[in-house]
Amino acid sequence: MRWRVSRLADRPMARRQKPTVLPAAGIVGGSERPGGGHAYTLAQASYSDSTVFSYPEATAASTAEYNRLRLLSYNIQSGLSTGKYSHYLTRSWQHVVPVPSRMINLDGIASVIADYDIVGLQEVDTGSLRSGFVNQVKYLAERGGFQYVFDQSNRRIGVISQHSNAMLSRLRPGRIEEHKLPGMPGRGVLRVRFGKGAEALHVFILHLALGKRSRLRQIGFLADIVSDYRNVIVMGDLNCPADSSEIQLLLRAGNLSRPEPGLYTFPSWRPTRQLDHILVSPSIRVERVAVLNHTFSDHRPIAMEVRVAGLPELA
Repeated sequence: MRWRVSRLADRPMARRQKPTVLPAAGIVGGSERPGGGHAYTLAQASYSDSTVFSYPEATAASTAEYNRLRLLSYNIQSGLSTGKYSHYLTRSWQHVVPVPSRMINLDGIASVIADYDIVGLQEVDTGSLRSGFVNQVKYLAERGGFQYVFDQSNRRIGVISQHSNAMLSRLRPGRIEEHKLPGMPGRGVLRVRFGKGAEALHVFILHLALGKRSRLRQIGFLADIVSDYRNVIVMGDLNCPADSSEIQLLLRAGNLSRPEPGLYTFPSWRPTRQLDHILVSPSIRVERVAVLNHTFSDHRPIAMEVRVAGLPELA
C-alpha cells in the first residue's frame, strides 16, 4: 500500500505549533512513501513545517529487554568513502552517478549497524541516480534486521540525489514527527517518541547546517522542543565541536549532559574534529561511548550504550 505525505513548506518556523494527531485507524503495515522508506503508521497529520505519524503503542513485553539501549549515529555520505581531502574534487563525479564501491560500503555499514538498537543516519539516499535507484534506508534496514524504519528526505536534486535523515529501530515507536529546520532549505530533524507520558523517551535525529549563524537558529528551534521532556537523546552530524558556542547553547537550553571530549569523527581517514554527537539528558545513564574505527564514509560512526530508567514501563 502506498500513501502520500504532504509537501512540507521551506519557510523557517519562528514559533513551534502544537501538532494534532488524527484518531487511530487500522494499521498500515510496511507501507512505502513515494521516494521514502518504510513506515508502520496508524494516522498522519500535517501542520506548518512538520508532519506527524502515530504508531500503535508497544507492549511492556516487547520493550522490557531494552532497559539498556545501544545507540549509533552515522553520516554515511550516501555510501561513499573518502581517503583524503583532494578526493572531494577528484572524485566529485561519484556524488552524481552510481559506482560499485557504494554498494560494497553499504554492506559494510549494514554489518556495523546490526549491533545496535536505535540508529540515526544522515546523508543517506532514498533512491536516486547516484545510488543506482537503491533506497539505501530500506537496504540497510533489511540487512541490519530492523523492523521499524522511517526516513526524511530533505534535499532532492531531481533524479540525481535524495539527501535524507533516517531512523532504524528495533523498538516500536509510539510517534514520529519530522520538522524542517530554520534557514536555507535542505535541513531537517526527525523526532521519535518511545512510550508515552512523562517517562517517554524522545530521540531526535538531525543534520545541522555548515554555517554558524544557521546552526544557532536551528539549535534554538531544537532546544525549544527538547526542553519539554525528561528523557531525551539528540544524535547526528551537528557540524560543530563539543566546545562550540552552538553546542553549549544546546546543552544549557535543552538541559543535556556535557559530551565527552576527544571523540573525533571527521575526517574518517584521520579524525581531528568532533562533529558527530550523541547528547543525552541527565536522567539517562551513559555506560559507554566510542567512535568506531570504520571508514565507509568521510565520517566515522559514534556509538553509545545507555540505560534509561523506566524504559520497561514504556507501554
